[in-house]
Amino acid sequence: MTTENPNAWTTAITRIKPNEVRVRGYNIAELMGNVSFGAMVHLILTGDLPDEKTGRLMDAILCSGIDHGATPPSALAARTVASTGANLSAAVAAGIMCINQHHGGAMENCAKALKHVLARVDDGDTKAEAAEGVLDEFKATKRRIAGFGHRIHTADPRTARLFELAEECGAFGRHCEAAKAVERVFADRGKPLPINVDGAIGAILADLGYEPEVMNGLFMIARCAGMVAHVREEQTRMKPMRKIDPVAHSYDGPEPRSL
Repeated sequence: MTTENPNAWTTAITRIKPNEVRVRGYNIAELMGNVSFGAMVHLILTGDLPDEKTGRLMDAILCSGIDHGATPPSALAARTVASTGANLSAAVAAGIMCINQHHGGAMENCAKALKHVLARVDDGDTKAEAAEGVLDEFKATKRRIAGFGHRIHTADPRTARLFELAEECGAFGRHCEAAKAVERVFADRGKPLPINVDGAIGAILADLGYEPEVMNGLFMIARCAGMVAHVREEQTRMKPMRKIDPVAHSYDGPEPRSL
C-alpha cells in the first residue's frame, strides 16, 4: 500500500476529490437512490456491496435494533442527559457510551462463543457435543453465554424473522446452526433459553464474514436513530430534571397497526 503523503491519515474507505465522493471505490451519487442504507452499511464495513437479498437482510438487522423502549441503559442515559437541558448530540452521545459488553455487546460475545463451538466441531465433536462442551466451560467459569434468553421475551419476535431472511439469501450457515445447537442443549437440560435478537444477529453477521469486534457497531448504528427519537421526545414532552423511576415505563403511542 502506498500513500501520497506518509504524514497524512491513510484510509481505504472513502476518497474525496473536488466534485467527487467515492465510498469503497463507488461514486456516492450513483449509490444514492439505488442502494439501501443496509447495503451501504455492509459496503462501508466490509468493502463490498451485497447482493439484493443480503442487502435486504442488512436492512432487517438495522430495523430490528432501532429501539426497545425507554428502559434500556442507552435510552435511559440519553433521556436523563436530555432532561438536564443538554443538546441533541450530547444526549445521544451519552446513550452511545452505554453500549458496551453488557448492553449491546451480546452480538460480539455470542459470535465469539459460537466460534468456540465450531472449533470443537472442527476437532471432531458433533454440534451437540460441541455445544454441550462450551456450555459446560461457561458454567465452570461462572460465565453466561450471550445471545440466549431475554429479560422480557420468551420467544423474541425478531429472531425467527431474521433467520427466515438469512435462509432466503444463503446466510444461514455454520454459526446459525451452532446457535441452534446451543439452544437445543439449553432446552434438553430443562432450562429453555431461546436465541434472542442479539444472538441471531451475531450468528448471521459471523456467517456473512463480519469480525465479532465490529458487531457492536451495528447495534450503535441501529439504536442511534431510536435515541434521537427518545431525546427529542424528552426535550419536547417532559419537564426538565423530572423524577424518574428507571424500571417503570408507560406507552401512549399508536395502537397496533399493519403495513
